[in-house]
Amino acid sequence: MSALDPVIHAPVRLQIMSVLAAAQEAEFSFVRESVEVSDSVLSRQAAALENAGYVVIRKGHVGKRPRTWLSLTPEGRTAFRDYVSELQRIVGQPLPAAQDGVP
Repeated sequence: MSALDPVIHAPVRLQIMSVLAAAQEAEFSFVRESVEVSDSVLSRQAAALENAGYVVIRKGHVGKRPRTWLSLTPEGRTAFRDYVSELQRIVGQPLPAAQDGVP
């Protein structure tokens, strides 16, 4: 049985974690464009990751304009590394022999 983290496993959350793993911090709009989702979808999924302790959501201003930044927590980085390691372990296993004429 695999140990894939169900919090990370959701496709949008996995993409968010992947973007954030490559940076110390990323602006909300950059993550939204990278993941290709709406503001509301990103907000909901980022909140789920924050509730799990994997992401920090920081709000501030650049000049007079409000901005939001996302970053992985140390626990989030560890969870993402573990998730990727588990995927590599799963993918590294040989495929089962063909059955019923299906390759």
